[in-house]
Amino acid sequence: MTDLTALTIAEARDGLAAKQFSATELTGAYLAAMQAARALNAYLVETPEKALAMAAASDERLGRGEARPLEGIPLGIKDLFATEGVHTQAASHVLDKFEPAYESTVTANLWADGAVMLGKLNMDEFAMGSSNESSYYGPVTSPWRRNGSNMALVPGGSSGGSAAAVAARLCAGATATDTGGSIRQPAAFTGTVGIKPTYGRCSRWGIVAFASSLDQAGPIARDVRDAAILLKSMASVDAKDTTSVDLPVPDYEAAVGRSVKGLRIGIPKEYRVEGMSAEIEALWQKGIAILKDAGAEIVEISLPHTKYALPAYYIVAPAEASSNLARYDGVRYGLRVPGTDIIDMYENTRAAGFGAEVKRRILIGTYVLSAGYYDAYYLKAQKVRTLIKNDFETCFAAGVDAVLTPATPSPAFGIGEMAGADPVEMYLNDIFTVTVNMAGLPGLAVPGGLSADGLPLGLQLIGRPFDEATLFSLGHAVEQAVGRFEAPKWW
Repeated sequence: MTDLTALTIAEARDGLAAKQFSATELTGAYLAAMQAARALNAYLVETPEKALAMAAASDERLGRGEARPLEGIPLGIKDLFATEGVHTQAASHVLDKFEPAYESTVTANLWADGAVMLGKLNMDEFAMGSSNESSYYGPVTSPWRRNGSNMALVPGGSSGGSAAAVAARLCAGATATDTGGSIRQPAAFTGTVGIKPTYGRCSRWGIVAFASSLDQAGPIARDVRDAAILLKSMASVDAKDTTSVDLPVPDYEAAVGRSVKGLRIGIPKEYRVEGMSAEIEALWQKGIAILKDAGAEIVEISLPHTKYALPAYYIVAPAEASSNLARYDGVRYGLRVPGTDIIDMYENTRAAGFGAEVKRRILIGTYVLSAGYYDAYYLKAQKVRTLIKNDFETCFAAGVDAVLTPATPSPAFGIGEMAGADPVEMYLNDIFTVTVNMAGLPGLAVPGGLSADGLPLGLQLIGRPFDEATLFSLGHAVEQAVGRFEAPKWW
């Protein structure tokens, strides 16, 4: 039998329908792969009994001819999504031993469509990071290696466990979240496909909050078709989340393979940042040539406020994080470190429970929201955010259908390689992605090629609000020209 973990979601779906193998066999293959790849530290918790029970239920439905869209498909779930009765800690010590009594809307949607849960995936603590090195449970190791080197590389962050697990074939697909690039950057680093949908396309209910006006759930998958299949199941309006939007969810898979002829693709001159490597510039030109050959029209555009996006993001996001993380105080759930009085207990719990990066962002956020600084920092950043959104709206109003940019300024770097660097150096990994979150737009990362060292490089497509379908069509055109990249199995 073919290695079942080599199948895409679409292929596994067809194989299950044709009774070439069972959901239990497919799930068993992934559980074995997970056991063999624990060196990657991609999973925080494996749920084999739950997975096999869900697979058995899927086999019964398949046998009755009642298959749902994701019947029997094994998925990994980022540790930010609440899963009833299963470890949900946002990879933080402060939520020690927390097992929610409820299910996030996104995961509930997936289970309702027949998916199987393999376990909870590692991530940067509270989704704060670009390398998956801030997890309380240790860093995730990418399945990729530089040519001729055994150096352990980061898979990107914060959804590093999701990206590494998909790239290493430890799940058929994975849930992820994106606040400033946390789906697209790890997808680019690992040769996978990731989409951050329009803000409001997926419910945020039951997802541990980082920055509420920026966070959005989305999938990481092996190819564009699989990402389209997963997003269709994940997306929904939700009465429990007033920011979710009541719009029909299209059949995204139907957009895969659709002609891109005549689409106008904007190339923003402001994304040619100072110090951009020749390798990233060449990747960008390659993407332009691919879409031009596919019949798209290439036009230069201007997004003049792009240079302010990163500093504005690192005011807005920490400010919202400071507010959201105030609830973790040791009183109701999670870690509690005793003190001489309740204030001392709060301080001890938060000091012990939060990691260095989370503390840094809480401090920044509390500072910019404090009396005397709110107008100077937070209010001004929100005004800049409006200008960034207006830049995109002007381009779309002028007839641009999508924007093409690089996804990251470099390929993956080594674990510990940036440990002593200024934190701003790490934050610069989000330079091409944060504008999308600030404007609430959809963004797709798709592999564009390999670096000179043999590491994946990603292209980013940015679309009109709620026009993810066009991004899937364009992403598929790139994928058809470039191909898919498989990580070398060394573990």
